[in-house]
Amino acid sequence: MGCYDHVYEYVARLSLDRHWLTRDHERYHAALILRFFIGFVEATFFPGAVFLLSRWYKRDELGLRTAFLFCGTFVSYAFSALIASGILASLDGVLGFTAWRWLFFVEGALTLATAVCAIWILPDFPSTPSVWLLPDEQTLAKQRMEEEVMARIEHEGKPEENSSGLAEALVDWRVWWLGVALNLLASSASFSYFFPTLSATMGYSATTSLFLCAPPWIWGLRPHFLWPGRESRHSDITGDRFWHISGPLLVGIAGCIIAISTMNTAMRYLSLFLMAQSPIAYAVALTWVMNTFSQSQSQRAAAIALINTMASAGSITSPYFWPSSWGPSYVNSCLICILTSVVSIAMYWVFREHLSRCNEAAEAEEQVLGLPEGFRYLL
Repeated sequence: MGCYDHVYEYVARLSLDRHWLTRDHERYHAALILRFFIGFVEATFFPGAVFLLSRWYKRDELGLRTAFLFCGTFVSYAFSALIASGILASLDGVLGFTAWRWLFFVEGALTLATAVCAIWILPDFPSTPSVWLLPDEQTLAKQRMEEEVMARIEHEGKPEENSSGLAEALVDWRVWWLGVALNLLASSASFSYFFPTLSATMGYSATTSLFLCAPPWIWGLRPHFLWPGRESRHSDITGDRFWHISGPLLVGIAGCIIAISTMNTAMRYLSLFLMAQSPIAYAVALTWVMNTFSQSQSQRAAAIALINTMASAGSITSPYFWPSSWGPSYVNSCLICILTSVVSIAMYWVFREHLSRCNEAAEAEEQVLGLPEGFRYLL
């Protein structure tokens, strides 16, 4: 899905110029309609995938698994640019099709093949009859998750019978707070949609600029993939979420500061490597959402969906952060990314302090009642 989504980035830059729109407005409107339906069906993918992970893995295991899921985004950013550069350089006019059509053929075929394979590869929930698990293994998988839910119930009490998970999520201020924080975090990474544009400011050809987009994203895979989820695994081991969100964002801020300080080619390319680190925070932030809403499965599903929807709204405003009139330095665009990063960090700090007070209250109650240590929020 990520590859197919990025096709539209390159098509938009290659084909939606004023002459194309004026000459062929019917094709333009058809493309808009198709893009709407693509967005309609892909909107459920990421929150659904995250929720599926939360049904199989415990709170202290989710960071690493979410990181591996999020690696797909980095791979998409890196290799969709490489594929696009190769197609644009060699397939224009082949079999009578223009290069941008070949983008759809090649990357769309990859996405379709993956989707078909997923029908048989993706597992259901642990409580669903399975052909790939032995009975004892399935019982263990169910028991692991039930034990975690029971620990949360002992901490907060049993949810009301017949209560609506959506209703619970809608009236929970934490959902809205995290939704806004994640929206700002996503907005701070708006540069990812315009990586080819930023690469082009270094003065290379279109094909070379697309090739140069890949190394920063491949470098960004290191904390997640090349060193078995070092960043997210460390977050799981320590139980810390806030600092593992703030760290990548601060690195991204440093990249933006370099980008607005100079037009030197080497320094601007270095800034792309640093900026590509900030989306790592998104995976940890999503894990924190799943850790926080772990009592009711229905509430967790609704919370993930609502928060992801608010975060995705950042993609609506992001294109307006990078108008061509602000180029080639894009100082204002980078300043917006810095501002949204800082506000997002501040919101996550406030949320961390709230959870810390909840943990302190739970610890004090256990000491008074002589109870063993129970559920604690991850900070």
